[in-house]
Amino acid sequence: MLSGASDEYEYDHEEPQAPSDEADVDASLTDADEYSDAGAAEPPHAEPPDGASSNGNGAQQPADDRNWFVIHCYSGYENKVRHNLEQRIESMGMKGKIFDVVVPTEEEIEVKDGKRRTVERRVFPGYLLVQMIMSEESWYVVRNTPGVTGFVGMGNVPTPLRPEEVAQILRRMEAEAPKVKVTFKPGQKVRIVDGPFNDFIGTVSEIDMDRTKVRVMVSFFGRETPVELDFLQVEKV
Repeated sequence: MLSGASDEYEYDHEEPQAPSDEADVDASLTDADEYSDAGAAEPPHAEPPDGASSNGNGAQQPADDRNWFVIHCYSGYENKVRHNLEQRIESMGMKGKIFDVVVPTEEEIEVKDGKRRTVERRVFPGYLLVQMIMSEESWYVVRNTPGVTGFVGMGNVPTPLRPEEVAQILRRMEAEAPKVKVTFKPGQKVRIVDGPFNDFIGTVSEIDMDRTKVRVMVSFFGRETPVELDFLQVEKV
């Protein structure tokens, strides 16, 4: 599901305007078609996904037919939609068919005004993961939850995530060390906020994402001198 690209089909669904932001959505989500209808949606006429399986990546499938599916909502409303869906699961007695609702997030460190702070960033803005046994009844409960605009899938049938895809997302959420948010790029001016060159202004010449290092050209005694720093030692001017 992640590797291929397909045309996106909208099924008579005209979405109202709503706030949104730049969505850095993984290719596994943007390349898939969304299934959505206007008004009271009707479930797709398809057999539920196949049942239990496992793979060599350590991701185990449960013994029943539950799978992880991706649903779409307006960016910025993920937590509200999760709350709405969890309430419907409780009130409609669907705990035996819909097991978990997850908003994928990860911790990120950013430097602002010379101060470091840890923020929670949505991995896939506008998307949630739902672990469920797909049936007409469970599909109806999820699809008609306020704020849900559709399932992600190929054509008009919701497509479950592969176990290795789920494992990768969950590992990303459970990472112990927060990622460092990079707000600058080569050629931009930055201020050094830590170390012997504190308060110096320089120009970014190189960024090493693997080592979380940035090389900054600083004017020192009238000469341009390269200085290698951690991401957290500089901030965008």
